Amino acid sequence: MSIALTIVAKITANPDQIERVKSELIKLVEPTREETGCIQYDLHQDNENPAIFLFYENWESRDLWLAHMENAHLKAYMAATEGAVASFELNEMSRISA
Repeated sequence: MSIALTIVAKITANPDQIERVKSELIKLVEPTREETGCIQYDLHQDNENPAIFLFYENWESRDLWLAHMENAHLKAYMAATEGAVASFELNEMSRISA
């Protein structure tokens, strides 16, 4: 299966909201892994700064990733973490080496 799109998403929680954001991010993992086109969807937490979370994702196509962005579980996450996230950075990337 070829990877058409890699997503690196960095979420920084407000210092007093780390556990809330972490809990809500973890809820995204299983339903997203079951989505059509999801090859890999891994959540990480920084070892030095626990407020920083990173998703490393691989998708079959950009269109399938865009469909993921409209799913109910992602919208539920956004509502549950409103005001708890200090910053969000998203990079759409293409693999350039084997």
